[in-house]
Amino acid sequence: MQTEVMVQLAAIVVLGIGAQWVAWRLNLPAILLLLIAGLAAGPGAEWLGPGRLVDPNALLGDTLPPLISLSVAVILFEGGLSLRLADLRTSMAVIRNLVTVGAGVTWAIGAVAAKLLVGVPWPLAILLGAILVVTGPTVIGPLLRHVRPSGGVGPILMWEGIVIDPIGAVLAVLVFEFIGSADGAGAGLSVVIAGALRTLVVGLAVGVSGAAAMIWVLGRYWVPDYLHNPVALMVVVASFTLSGVLQEESGLLTVTVMGLVLANQRSVSIRHIAEFKESLTVLLVSVLFVVLAARLSPGQIAAAGPGSVLFTLALILLARPLAVLASTAGQGLGWPERIFLMGMAPRGIVAAAVASVFAIRLRGEGIAGADRLVPAAFTAIIGTVIVYGLASGPLARRLGLTGGRLGYLIAGANPIGLAIARALRAEEIPVMLVDTRTDRLDSADHDGIPTLHASILSPFVRERIDAGRIGRLLSLTPNEEVNSLAALHFTSLFGRESVFQLTPEPHGAARNPANGDAGPEPDVASSLSAQIDAVDAHEAGRSVALELHGRVLFGPGMTYKHLDSMLYSGSTVERLPLEDGDDPAGAFRARFGPEAVPLLISKEGGDVVPVTASPVADARIPRAVIGLAPPPRRDG
Repeated sequence: MQTEVMVQLAAIVVLGIGAQWVAWRLNLPAILLLLIAGLAAGPGAEWLGPGRLVDPNALLGDTLPPLISLSVAVILFEGGLSLRLADLRTSMAVIRNLVTVGAGVTWAIGAVAAKLLVGVPWPLAILLGAILVVTGPTVIGPLLRHVRPSGGVGPILMWEGIVIDPIGAVLAVLVFEFIGSADGAGAGLSVVIAGALRTLVVGLAVGVSGAAAMIWVLGRYWVPDYLHNPVALMVVVASFTLSGVLQEESGLLTVTVMGLVLANQRSVSIRHIAEFKESLTVLLVSVLFVVLAARLSPGQIAAAGPGSVLFTLALILLARPLAVLASTAGQGLGWPERIFLMGMAPRGIVAAAVASVFAIRLRGEGIAGADRLVPAAFTAIIGTVIVYGLASGPLARRLGLTGGRLGYLIAGANPIGLAIARALRAEEIPVMLVDTRTDRLDSADHDGIPTLHASILSPFVRERIDAGRIGRLLSLTPNEEVNSLAALHFTSLFGRESVFQLTPEPHGAARNPANGDAGPEPDVASSLSAQIDAVDAHEAGRSVALELHGRVLFGPGMTYKHLDSMLYSGSTVERLPLEDGDDPAGAFRARFGPEAVPLLISKEGGDVVPVTASPVADARIPRAVIGLAPPPRRDG
């Protein structure tokens, strides 16, 4: 028995994380593969005969619903941490309308479609419509990471998905209470209004109090650094549970408010907490989708029938477009953005969890049609994930909201940064140059290169990045500490594989104080240098610890001083087309001499990647190499 439990637990984790990795490798929506993995491990294995590889009901029993609820709470808290009030400056009216007017339109159309197509009684049709107004960060977040739309549609969808989850869950609870009211419609309506007010008060009060308590404790250093993440998790779970005890389903609002307050305060740094919660959320989403899909039985899937499929199509083709049209009318949003919003409303964990809980309650009360609630809800979840997951990427590209060529954020508008930025622009790769010196930025502006006057370490830079077009960092300043801190700063945003910095200077090399590149304040740099000097003897050749580095650019010895001296002595940036089978570095040096330095490689399809000291496997064929070519030597 113990071995069987271990096998099932291991299978859930392996299938979940494995599906995430395969999706990343194949450039597919992870949610789609997670659902396939869960269905294969549960009803698929049962249907084929050998029995379920994963049986969540037998494995977890009555603890499954609370575990799902707590997991959703952590996911929503992490979603709240990603919300920035600055996004509301241009999109507040649209977001407000989507979670109010849009939710109402979706609810009404969903209820009518459930009655006519699924065939459930009106009370259950209204309940099912309320359950499926939600989208949620568990599905919106992974799809946005996959598509990376430009402009304001990404923040709009993220805000909508996070805010609508507690609204939808509370709405479903209130409808359920209304259905169960034995004192007539008037009394039922008063129950709904009172419940909504209690949920709002409890959710806001406990959420703000929990966030304030964390800020107070962390700001006074009452918790050591190694306990920050565990304490944050403890406060989230405790606040969620307390809210649920005071008012049913108010916990989702509580954790969302907590995350929002923490993300937008400036008293304490919570970046390390946000990074931990992001990693935890990936694990929880992976596990939850496998578990919820594996819970289904072949009978439930068969019971869905054509009516549930038509119901799902009504949500996709009718409810969502009309909800977006009603929510965005007169708000100044362009048609490409409006059409993309119409094409992105997948349902996720909250809808599945709420539908499962209410189906159990309704069956216990003997209400007719309760058995059709879960099949219809899961058909909508699976159908919307498949449709939106497969269509969102092509739709964004068709509308011009995303491109196949991911651009670069370049730290340092010095001669090296300018040369590389110009080369990337010539290859039609998006670029943004960041520097604190306006004279250098003026040169970039003159060439039509987008610039930002700021320190690369400023939070302002992260807020100004268009995530649909900029997704890689080249840190090219003369200041090695700045380069390493920038790499560390943007790893959480771009990923470790997409953060690059110049080769560090040999240990003890003096930094030029007159270079003018703004870095951290002297005390920060000194502190970092003190940490650097503490490395082991075998690290004595480095001036920055390995774990603080991005991927090292251009190879050994290609430091800022070396590259700058090449440009000063007359080296120029050259582009060399390649034949099939050519070695990019070898071909470039054969053409321009052994001192030539390959910088960038243009791949098939138009993408451009930097040359690194430790290249990774890339199946794309190199079509050209761009680098620094020294001036011809003069004989005599």
